[in-house]
Amino acid sequence: MRVFLTGATGFIGSAIVPELINAGHQVVGLARTDAGTNALIAAGAQVLRGDLEDLETLRSAAANSDGVIHCAFVHDFSQFEKSCAIDKRAIETFGEVLADSDRPLIVTSGTGVAHTPGRLTTEEDAANSPFPRVASEHATTAIAARGVRASVVRLPQVHDTTKQGLVTYLIALARQKGVSAYVGDGQNRWPAVHRLDAARLYVLALEKGEAGVRYHAVAEEGVPLREIAEAIGRGLKVPVVSKSADEATDHFGFLGFFVGHDISASSALTQERLGWIPTALPGMIEDLNYMQY
Repeated sequence: MRVFLTGATGFIGSAIVPELINAGHQVVGLARTDAGTNALIAAGAQVLRGDLEDLETLRSAAANSDGVIHCAFVHDFSQFEKSCAIDKRAIETFGEVLADSDRPLIVTSGTGVAHTPGRLTTEEDAANSPFPRVASEHATTAIAARGVRASVVRLPQVHDTTKQGLVTYLIALARQKGVSAYVGDGQNRWPAVHRLDAARLYVLALEKGEAGVRYHAVAEEGVPLREIAEAIGRGLKVPVVSKSADEATDHFGFLGFFVGHDISASSALTQERLGWIPTALPGMIEDLNYMQY
């Protein structure tokens, strides 16, 4: 397949490119910079220059592709409503081109969009929270209803020894404030997956995914925030402290909304439907222990 990939030079997209090529697909990656262009060429991909607000470029790329994987997102949490609106327009543009065809569209979301207190979130749970990417899921559901073979890959905290999703921001905050913190007893959990396992799932979703279905890229169903904070504390050699719920917003800033939530999630249905089995790659705590602080 000729696959158009947005976010092709990003943390996850740059891992998807070689997975696609190794699976026999041709990759056309969206790039905004010369550095991104050079990286894609070196990886064996073709390059299309542009960004998510260039809808004509997105429309043309989708029209000339056998499938689209949409990983790009404007990660500006200070104005995430604008970021979500940009993402929604991009998804709708892909939907206009791919409607009434069997060409797949894979859209990226996050496991945190479905808040299910007291149990693991599953692929069957609809988006119901104010987390970013909810608009992305709603847009994907709408175009799937209009005949687009569109599905969603929900990501947890995606990690290696360089980045770890929202945990990357916790590390920066701990470095800035001189303490690594969690909320309350720190037993609320965040799911996680290694970057390479996440990349493999995108390829399976492209090749075997069904319209309107959500897939969870979850290897670890829930890592306690206290353990994450302790690993950060060891790495930075700073104290580890608990913050009350009232102190969370002041200490964590925009992360205050996320950091006290238990957002554990399962990938059992994804594994059953796609045959995706997370490999024995390092878990989140192991990657945190071995990263270069």
